[in-house]
Amino acid sequence: MMIANTPQPPYYAVIFSSIKTEVNDGYSEMADLMVELARKQEGFIGVESARNELGITVSYWKDLESIRKWKQNSDHLIAQNKGRADWYKHYKTRIAKVERDYGFDK
Repeated sequence: MMIANTPQPPYYAVIFSSIKTEVNDGYSEMADLMVELARKQEGFIGVESARNELGITVSYWKDLESIRKWKQNSDHLIAQNKGRADWYKHYKTRIAKVERDYGFDK
């Protein structure tokens, strides 16, 4: 996984923080499918993800309308329901407007 190549701000970040249950059946496959499907959505910019005890996935989007459409995607709705039923003890989603970004590349 690489750091997402984002455009000049403003753009939006959807921050999904989660703590998993012990159930892993199909989790990795569904996570991979969600990234693959998100990449095809209009307005998708990129994604970054890390998991230890706490998982954090940040997806970047052009605008709030793109985020709304992704939330309503039928396959994404299935994944959300499966996550609530089996995979997550707790999760929280936050949406933030990115007004400034900077970094360093070697």
